[in-house]
Amino acid sequence: ALLIRDEIDTDLLPVFIEEGRDMLPQMGQALRAWQQDLGNTLLPQSLSRLLHTVKGSARMAGAMSLGQHMHEMETRIENITHAGHPSSAALEDLLARYDQGLYLFEQLQSQSASAAPAAAAESISAAPKAELPQIHSAMPVTPHRLAPIVPNASALAATAAAPLVRVRADILDRLVNQAGEVSISRSKLETEVSTLRQSMGELSENVVRLREQLREIEMQAESQITSRMGISADREFDPLEFDRFTRLQELTRMMAESVNDVGSVQQNLSRTIDSATTDLTTQARLTRDLQQDLMRVRMVQFASISERLFRVTRQASKETDKRINLDIRGSAVEIDRGVLEKMAGPFEHLLRNAIVHGIESREKRLAAGKNETGELRIEIRQEGNEVVIHFSDDGQGLNLNNIRNKAVSSGLLTNEMDLSDAEVTDLIFHPGFSTAEEITELAGRGIGMDVVRSEAASLGGRVAIASEQGKGAQFTIHLPLTLAVTQVVLLSTGGKTYAVPSVLVEQVQQLKTGPLAAAYNEGAVMWQSQRVPMHYLSSLLGDQQVAPVTQQYSPLLILKSGNERVALHVDEILGNREVVVKNIGPQLSRMIGIAGATVLGSGEIVLILNPVPLAQRAALDNIRAPRLTPSDTPDGMGAIAEMVDTNGRSAEPVQGLRTQSIVMVVDDSLTVRRVTQRLLTREGYQVVLAKDGVDALQHLQSVTPDVMLVDIEMPRMDGFDLTRNIRDDERTRDIPIIMITSRTANKHRNYAMELGVNEYLGKPYQEDVLLELIAGFVAKAATLN
Repeated sequence: ALLIRDEIDTDLLPVFIEEGRDMLPQMGQALRAWQQDLGNTLLPQSLSRLLHTVKGSARMAGAMSLGQHMHEMETRIENITHAGHPSSAALEDLLARYDQGLYLFEQLQSQSASAAPAAAAESISAAPKAELPQIHSAMPVTPHRLAPIVPNASALAATAAAPLVRVRADILDRLVNQAGEVSISRSKLETEVSTLRQSMGELSENVVRLREQLREIEMQAESQITSRMGISADREFDPLEFDRFTRLQELTRMMAESVNDVGSVQQNLSRTIDSATTDLTTQARLTRDLQQDLMRVRMVQFASISERLFRVTRQASKETDKRINLDIRGSAVEIDRGVLEKMAGPFEHLLRNAIVHGIESREKRLAAGKNETGELRIEIRQEGNEVVIHFSDDGQGLNLNNIRNKAVSSGLLTNEMDLSDAEVTDLIFHPGFSTAEEITELAGRGIGMDVVRSEAASLGGRVAIASEQGKGAQFTIHLPLTLAVTQVVLLSTGGKTYAVPSVLVEQVQQLKTGPLAAAYNEGAVMWQSQRVPMHYLSSLLGDQQVAPVTQQYSPLLILKSGNERVALHVDEILGNREVVVKNIGPQLSRMIGIAGATVLGSGEIVLILNPVPLAQRAALDNIRAPRLTPSDTPDGMGAIAEMVDTNGRSAEPVQGLRTQSIVMVVDDSLTVRRVTQRLLTREGYQVVLAKDGVDALQHLQSVTPDVMLVDIEMPRMDGFDLTRNIRDDERTRDIPIIMITSRTANKHRNYAMELGVNEYLGKPYQEDVLLELIAGFVAKAATLN
């Protein structure tokens, strides 16, 4: 036999690969269509044209082996058509030859990929501005690794025959990343403008208050001057000569002008901020449009991997001696190229498992009244920000008894453990698990299903199973539409911010302290008649020293991933955001529960978590929520939960219900509020801020502090009126009040004590004295409870 060697032309090989990526799938489609309609005379002609084109292009690029293989296939088709009506065996032989051609083409692709970095470096150093070669084809193509850049979708529809510009995938990824950086920068600007707007609001309030105080000074000055002139015996000066006795009036007039000037500056700044906000809103819309258009360029049709799946099906059916028909529906649905490339291997695993384990042998199928040809179906559809892929077969379904027995024999289960059908089904995703009796080329190594779930989870997706004995099984895979932008729910726990993909959140609840303690007693909550395990997020992340924020209503999220649910207790839900997903690198990507990372507008880096596998790991580590007994308080707040072991002995407080003492600071001075907050937070207290008495009463509707620090002179409602309101309310009358004020006269102190103030301190106060008083009140309250 003549030995044929490749003589690869490195310049022409990328051109041929692009052409082959388009024409080889067309060849596979034509072969399958001919297999279904053997009498069609147009299909072999179309196949011959495709083979002739690929043969010539391959030989021009120096891929002589592939060219010779295409030539032999072309000769084979000519022989079949000259012989008359083709047989099914002849088409099977052609499909086998086609698979061999695909294998040779994949070898060329890998060779091109390994040579690309060196070639790119050489071309950059030699000619930095060299243009990419232009490729003209008889048909507009959308290759797998490269994508066309078009002005918009409507323009593409209107000019289907327009020339396309091919862009390397790495350049496209870099453009998407840069668009994401623009979005992050815009978010930072939005955060800064929001801070400016908040500061402007405080400035406006201070300007109004300064005007009122200045007006009062003017009135006091007028009355004092009038009174002094009335009793003065000195009448030597004309009353119009103000310079001798009205210097104070001059100063107040000058201060009034200064306040007006500050007010004008404040109004100008406010208008500028409003204009900047409008411009940022416009820029946000433009940036979002840019990102969406770039996302469309990154998208490829599911059909781009269809040939791989058909080939896997043909090979597996031959090796198992089964007749299989694969039906792919919705292959025109587009998905992110990165998602599709990463999931191609798991999809092949699913097909092999369905053929080996799911579809029965021909004899068994005929005995069960089924067609001897097994049906495999893949349905793809888009649902919101997700792509849902259903893999279904009409085989025997999952044998739960075999799975349970195998789990017992391998030590995963004991005979005493009573698992539901869904929990038994979930065992097939355990690493190394397989029900095959012997290891073959296709099955028995126990790696397939574990790969499917782990790869889907690493992309932020999930896998669900439905099976019916004797009728088949269905695997449903939910994948993100794109890896670049996603919707998340921002959470705060333990003073840190995390994100959870929005598609995982089924419901958000608000629990009072009593039901929350009961849930920790059980280690779970009841949701839609199901027992859902509950965890505090900081505990799942291994931060056992963090205590949750004490509040009247605690947020609880019900999350679902695959068939698993978990209830997540957090301190605060910050809201839903569309964020740019950043690459977290190979180290973090291997860690359980981390789906990615993003950058907020503040510049803070936030991890995107999937808490469901974290909860599964906690369960595997035998971490069980301990029983506890919450202390009863009149308002249900400040409960100190104690862990009680099986012997009834009191132990350490349970993580997730240890509470911080709350101190409310009521002062109209922003500086005083922030300084006091910093001091108390450093000492481990939870601080609630109020700017006056009315604001404090509003806060008291939702939270009951352990101690209140109150100023006297405040707008709307002063400290005396606030104290009177607190002592008149049965729910709040026992709250200790420490009054901190610059009015240190005995009459003010005595009046405060008569109203029910517990301690009275003058400004500036000594920090150690204040902390000692607060600690004393907190300890006393804990003793009484």
